Amino acid sequence: MASKRGRIDTFIAKKLQIPKKSVRSLIANQQLLLNGDMVMSPDTQIDEFSVIECQGLVLQQRQRAYWMLHKPQGVVSATVDEQHQTALDLLKGVDKDLLHIAGRLDLNSTGLLLITNDARWSQALMSPDNKVTKRYLVTLANPIDETYAVAFAKGMWFEYEGITTQAAKLTIVSRHQAIVELNEGKYHQIKRMFGRFNNPVVALHRESIGQIELDNNLQLGEFRALSVDEIDSVKLTF
Repeated sequence: MASKRGRIDTFIAKKLQIPKKSVRSLIANQQLLLNGDMVMSPDTQIDEFSVIECQGLVLQQRQRAYWMLHKPQGVVSATVDEQHQTALDLLKGVDKDLLHIAGRLDLNSTGLLLITNDARWSQALMSPDNKVTKRYLVTLANPIDETYAVAFAKGMWFEYEGITTQAAKLTIVSRHQAIVELNEGKYHQIKRMFGRFNNPVVALHRESIGQIELDNNLQLGEFRALSVDEIDSVKLTF
């Protein structure tokens, strides 16, 4: 989801259903405020979090929102779905305006899901250029050994995309479990990589995205707001 930037005269004209000529008149008469300051030009840029007032009436005042959800199995990483319960359905009592998911999980995967209305933040978090590490606990049907770690570190050729995956770190936890750390997120990437060994993934659980780790106090289906430190750990580079 892209950040909704645009001109203030376009926003006011649409919001109040008036011609842009009338908006210019409001500006000339010092009737428009943007974030508490007088608007001086009709081409002043605004976004979805700009506080906009016209003649004392607040036309827009939206707060940034950042949520952490412990996603259960069977919940789809979407805002709307006709067949399954969605991640947003679990955010009871929350204003869902403009909320979207930053980094999806498969229907049957569990763990950390980040949900926000801040498009610039989610784009920075998910941008391939920023190489944010995602960590997963993976449970396999068959035993694993160090040959898996070597293959993951070398990368694997994905014919469908025509790419070789970036180096991934695999740490063996037990005969049937491993921690996998990725800096990318191709379609069903972890399942496909283990598929090269004919070893089906039984369970996939995301533990962290970058410096944001799943809160161990959250039960499946529970959520909480991100802390300031967690929010600020995502560096906006554009």
